[in-house]
Amino acid sequence: MKTGKKRKRGTGSHFGWLQIIILLHYFLLAHSTSQRIHKKYSDDDDDQMYYPPVQLHLFEDHVVLDNGIVNVSLSTPGGMVTGIEYNGIDNLLQFDYKENNRGYWDLVWSKPDHPHDVFDKLDGDSFEVIIEDENQVEISFLRTWNSSETGLPLNIDKRYIMLRGSSGFYSYAIFERLEGWPDVNITQGRIVFKLQQNLFRYMAVSDDRQRIMPTSEDRDNGEALDYPEAVLLTNPANNFLRGEVDDKYQYSSDNKDNRVHGWICSDPPTGFWIITPSNEFKTAGPVKQDLTSHAGPISLSMFFSTHYAGQPLILKFRDGEPWKKVFGPVFVYLNSVLEGEDPLALWPDAKEQMLIETKSWPYDFPKSDDFLYADQRGTVSGRLVVRDSYISDRLIIARSAYIGLAPPGEPGSWQRENKAYQFWTETDDMGYFIINGIRSGNYSLYAWIPGFIGDYKCDIQIEVRPGCKIRLGYRIYDPPRNGPTLWEIGIPDRTAAEFFVPDPNPTLMNQLYNIQPDKFRQYGLWDRYTDLYPDEDLVYTIGSSVYQTDWYFAHVNRNIGNKTYVPTTWKILFELDDVDESANYTLQIALASANDAELQVRINDETTETPYFKTGLIGKDNAIARHGIHGLYWLYSVSIPGSILVCTTTNTILLTQSRGSTPWKGIMYDYIRFEAPSSNIQP
Repeated sequence: MKTGKKRKRGTGSHFGWLQIIILLHYFLLAHSTSQRIHKKYSDDDDDQMYYPPVQLHLFEDHVVLDNGIVNVSLSTPGGMVTGIEYNGIDNLLQFDYKENNRGYWDLVWSKPDHPHDVFDKLDGDSFEVIIEDENQVEISFLRTWNSSETGLPLNIDKRYIMLRGSSGFYSYAIFERLEGWPDVNITQGRIVFKLQQNLFRYMAVSDDRQRIMPTSEDRDNGEALDYPEAVLLTNPANNFLRGEVDDKYQYSSDNKDNRVHGWICSDPPTGFWIITPSNEFKTAGPVKQDLTSHAGPISLSMFFSTHYAGQPLILKFRDGEPWKKVFGPVFVYLNSVLEGEDPLALWPDAKEQMLIETKSWPYDFPKSDDFLYADQRGTVSGRLVVRDSYISDRLIIARSAYIGLAPPGEPGSWQRENKAYQFWTETDDMGYFIINGIRSGNYSLYAWIPGFIGDYKCDIQIEVRPGCKIRLGYRIYDPPRNGPTLWEIGIPDRTAAEFFVPDPNPTLMNQLYNIQPDKFRQYGLWDRYTDLYPDEDLVYTIGSSVYQTDWYFAHVNRNIGNKTYVPTTWKILFELDDVDESANYTLQIALASANDAELQVRINDETTETPYFKTGLIGKDNAIARHGIHGLYWLYSVSIPGSILVCTTTNTILLTQSRGSTPWKGIMYDYIRFEAPSSNIQP
């Protein structure tokens, strides 16, 4: 172990599920114990004096951080979290696992010329105390790469922080490549915590996604389904879970919604939570989906991955590209309840703590020079409006728009950006926005607005400097449009959530999603299309069909037996009162997801082999298999000459997803709009 010199920085059925809830409530209440809910201290020195000082204990092969509320053991010099003692529990982590398999950072990487993935738990080579006083301890576990090595060409600095009076601890890391280092691909980065299986049985991801979870043994004893992550629970220890499907992807969340999640132990009543105070260090913007907590019991802090996006989000470093980025800090929060209180109260308390952490961002205590404090950051503000004269003669307020700063690129490039920082917020009811805490650098301003297709990008590049306050004033978005709307299907919101989602196969249910709107998270819905359309494909008639019930949420292949899947063709039928044969009409097609798919469009001729338009092979987001209602966004504007349309009979637009062979090749539509020529109707 190398301690080094301290260095400091300058300053089933509804009834069955109801039974489970009732039983759970009784079970948790029966095991309440006398404990307080620990709160993170305030910055007031008078408040801090009521808590014991933080202590760092150094041993031959490990160190212990202890503030009198919680103590955390870490291996040295590796930096693995081997133990978390709290609320009378000697170790919240699964102590019979190996020390490097309880709490750890990891990366998945490969060499471009040898694409086999390497699962790297980022063992440190040296240990250093960064700061040690009565109010704070920060320690570092460093691994430095040199040219004589064949491993991951990345410097790794893992940090852990404990504060006085804080019911938990923080972790962050600095990853760095120097110029000239070898090429490498990095596909995933995260922190993993594996909790005691006999203690933590209840998981909470959001207000409406909470439940008793199966154990690892339940999964091992279950029946494997179409891919390893999905298991049918055939003989679980808790009989109420029998016949359910468990799949970690059923608990994924968008970055914007993934601020707190974790587990509750009933005896003694204890909560373990991962709190993410900011998404600035995550990739691909606010609607990138990723894993949260899942059966194990396991809690994750996902910083980047290819989940729900595919290859565009692989970090590819070529030609000696240098890079440095700070990931985190995230907060591991622990809480417990007073005697006689419901342990389920630990969830609202965790949410309250999340708000405290979020309000405190950027933190003022990390000691790495690479983590920037508030006075080293800037602010950008303005107002966003929409100009669409076919909807209104006046500018339209861009309410609840997602607007943010990301590296300069094309409109929408932020959803595939994976190396830099991004800073996002939502506009208010009047379209105003303010983005705080922006690191210095050059950015483009991007946005997308519910109710409008396409991506906004500001026409000026924005340079943020420490302490700056940039006021952009009015910014106007002109969404793609070539003429007035003749008809439309869906809502332009970048998801397929508004379309018809069927009930799952009754033998393949997750009971949690039978009683809430997120039915799309059920397993096996790709095969339900064949059940509903066994012989003929979907036909949607403009004027009589309703997209909420008549438009299937995913354009998938048909199962014709023996696990054989063939392409499908959907039809849109519509009539036109008149047709301008000399002008062009426009078909706007917005996709919410695509996976190994090709969309082909034919107009009034289903016999022709050559489509009028095709996307080519697109997408690798795998959102259909992973129970997402969206992946990456795609937009196509298809110009259709009036000469191939008719006004005397019904027109037919044929949409073919041409790639068969598996159930998960397909697309999800966000929105479809058919526009008249601009000369037909003047706004």
